Amino acid sequence: MTDGEGLPLAVALTAGQRHESKAFEPVLNAVRVPQRRGPARRRPQRLAGDKGYSYPWIRRWLRRHGIKAVIPTRKDQRRRPSFDKDAYTRRNVVERCVNWLKECRAVATRFDKLAVNYLATVKLAILQRYLRILASADP
Repeated sequence: MTDGEGLPLAVALTAGQRHESKAFEPVLNAVRVPQRRGPARRRPQRLAGDKGYSYPWIRRWLRRHGIKAVIPTRKDQRRRPSFDKDAYTRRNVVERCVNWLKECRAVATRFDKLAVNYLATVKLAILQRYLRILASADP
């Protein structure tokens, strides 16, 4: 999960044959969204995802938590007239973050045999991204 600027906020690791939507709730529960004023929100205001996240249980969960879903419907589902195409175009920020992480050789090739070691490698790559952003922000 990333913020609107493409900064990674949370990561979860699942088995290779498992669908990524199974990690949806644990990842969202791990995030605190920073606010310009006041305390950090526990949840984002909107969540963009691809068609792989177009499940009724995900939409219900988002509605229950006051999060606007920006998820297109699959072909086998009824179209939703409230779908915000303009907000969905900003989802490319997430794809760019994933592609950036894949540029890290150890993340892309997954040499680590243990999941805990691979997750640590991914988190180190995320830390490296934050440090680069902080270093480039210094005058």
